[in-house]
Amino acid sequence: MKLFIDANRSGYSPEQCRETMTVRQMIEWLEQYDDDMPIYLRHDKGYTYGGITERDFEEANFDEEVGE
Repeated sequence: MKLFIDANRSGYSPEQCRETMTVRQMIEWLEQYDDDMPIYLRHDKGYTYGGITERDFEEANFDEEVGE
């Protein structure tokens, strides 16, 4: 069994996204799954996929990201 997170586009900036989970909400949601279940990002309705690793996390203000 695998867990998929659908990576949906809902805006061109974080401010345009209507809602998103907090870290606490995501932790609580993930507690219902087995600890060893792999998690994948699912893009374009399953046309492409991606894994998640520690290197994929970055804490930043959106203003900092725009210049990159």
